[in-house]
Amino acid sequence: MRRIAPAASPRTAGRRSASSEARNIRDVFFAFLRLGLTSFGGPVAHIGYFRDEFVGRRRWLDEERYASIVALCQFLPGPASSQVGITIGYERAGALGAIAAWCGFTLPSAIALVAFAYGLETLAPERTGAWIHGLLVAAVAVVALAVASMAATLAPDLRRRTLAIGVACVALLAPPSGYVQLALVVAGALAGALFFGDLQRAAAARTQDAPLPEEPVRRIDTRVALASGVVFAILVVGLPIAERFVHDGPFVAFARFFEVGAFVFGGGHVVLPLLQAQVVTPGWVSDAHFLAGYGAAQAVPGPLFSFAAYLGAAMQHGPVSGIGGAAICLVAIFSPSFLLLAAVLPFWDRIRRNAAAGAALLGVNAAVVGLLLAALYSPVWVTAVRSSSDVALVLAALLALGVWRAPPWTVVLGCALVTGTFAR
Repeated sequence: MRRIAPAASPRTAGRRSASSEARNIRDVFFAFLRLGLTSFGGPVAHIGYFRDEFVGRRRWLDEERYASIVALCQFLPGPASSQVGITIGYERAGALGAIAAWCGFTLPSAIALVAFAYGLETLAPERTGAWIHGLLVAAVAVVALAVASMAATLAPDLRRRTLAIGVACVALLAPPSGYVQLALVVAGALAGALFFGDLQRAAAARTQDAPLPEEPVRRIDTRVALASGVVFAILVVGLPIAERFVHDGPFVAFARFFEVGAFVFGGGHVVLPLLQAQVVTPGWVSDAHFLAGYGAAQAVPGPLFSFAAYLGAAMQHGPVSGIGGAAICLVAIFSPSFLLLAAVLPFWDRIRRNAAAGAALLGVNAAVVGLLLAALYSPVWVTAVRSSSDVALVLAALLALGVWRAPPWTVVLGCALVTGTFAR
């Protein structure tokens, strides 16, 4: 006679549930740690790696759900690929899963860039200046290709290209400021809402027969979403006001980097002009060290926003420095992403069906192209290119990256070796 197993007690079921959740968190961390150690190529490449890993290999979600997450993260300000990872981590293992995904994907590059910052401090300038110049030259090629790629995708027609070039002109003529760039992004949104409605309707018509994504495994409670939105709004408004009374120390660094994370649309290379305005303009980091770190960020895997950790560690005349400064700046620049995802995720399906929001996003994307185009000239070009030999090296780097499709880290290291060798 077959024995019937006794029903599990609530305590036993709770232990099994806790064990399963801990295993999910561990799986999320190590999956993203592997990606954080191997994902070269920038945010677009990261999104492809995530799809292969979590849709194709692990089957944690289907194609439609993944596409919906990517669309949400492109709609929000902040680092799109990191936000995709945070969302996948949340849906797999809850809030701790979101943190585990972020830690696994972000910490390898952050640690490498902090080590690079310490290396710059310990080595003599005469030994580092030549190959640092190579990093600056490589940054010109990387940003130029980013501008071209983003323009082809986000500003493919006459109206959006006109808006992008207009934004670039204003950004170049106005004094460097995060507020100027925020105003240009807002202007882009208004222009999109007013003039790009037909483009949004055409895009909606092309996707109206697409299958609906599956329901997420975990849903954020509406009260948590509203609280996250309120906290985000309070910090966005309150930190700049509080900074008028607190002029130094970790609070100022947190406020500046939080502002960048809250207002940089497009992620990736678009963070460059905003960070430049926040740390180079007040003299916290020199132009050369800023772009050297930016060049080094191309040579490591993981999100480009880890560049914030380098800046926090490399500040010589700023409110923070060292490992503590790196941690403050890194947490600050990613904090808006966590708050915004929690605030918007429950309402995303309703938002993306709104035609006005979609048209405004088209304008924001075109404005982002303009901001990056302005950054290509200043600070990138004016800091890096000093002679005809620098122009030749930029062209060689463009050939390697854009035609030969060489990995960015090999091009960055190659430029550094060339300038370091011929300077001797």
